[in-house]
Amino acid sequence: MTVSTPPRVLTVAGSDSGGGAGIQADLKTMLALGVHGMSVIAAVTAQNSLGVQGYWELPAEAVRAQLDSVLGDIGAQAIKTGMLASPVLVETVAEALAGAGAPVVVDPVGVSKHGDPLLAPEAVDTVKTRLLPVATVVTPNLWEVEQLTSVKVEDESGLRKAADAILELGPAWALIKGGHLPGEPVDLLTDGEREYRFTAERHDNRHTHGTGCTLASAIASYLALGETVPESVRLAKVYVTGAIAHGYPLGAGIGPVDHAWRWR
Repeated sequence: MTVSTPPRVLTVAGSDSGGGAGIQADLKTMLALGVHGMSVIAAVTAQNSLGVQGYWELPAEAVRAQLDSVLGDIGAQAIKTGMLASPVLVETVAEALAGAGAPVVVDPVGVSKHGDPLLAPEAVDTVKTRLLPVATVVTPNLWEVEQLTSVKVEDESGLRKAADAILELGPAWALIKGGHLPGEPVDLLTDGEREYRFTAERHDNRHTHGTGCTLASAIASYLALGETVPESVRLAKVYVTGAIAHGYPLGAGIGPVDHAWRWR
């Protein structure tokens, strides 16, 4: 029997002790989509369905050592970043990814699903000036758009203005997630010239912990599988919408999406 190695995807993010978001969500998504997931842990969180009780950054040298170890030996066909917490970690990761030679999907994590801050205020400028310029795709929600650009989106008509503001910071593509707007969810993807809008059914389900991590990891997985950026986003949206529909209760608060929904 001939065994082939699947495409490899690296996530650089924080660990979620509750298993619904962060590194754990990323690796579950990668497994579900048929790629080999690898991880660089940048921070450790104490969190559950009720919120984030605390987080601790890893030393920059530990993060850089993980990056060098994985990229120097195994390599990656795509890379996804999530929670990076501090300016020094953002700088460390951006420097390593600039020479990685693989598409980079940046989820500019600012707060948790419960509203707990996961990015130091002084790190916002570093994300804008160091990390976004090396990104292939940036996937901010509306709160993160405002944090990065001061553009406040009130309705669907404001999505393009938000995307243009993100693109001015240097990424090749911007995916503005409009799920928090009223009505049916609409996300806008653009590279400044081409524009794509993705709609989805809004499910009556409060168990949505990990949606942002899952979407970004799914996009990275499809890029590693050889899809274009627009097709990767389309396929990732289908996967995440199904995961949200099958989200389940866990603990006393917000439960996770179901990364294994296609298997059940």
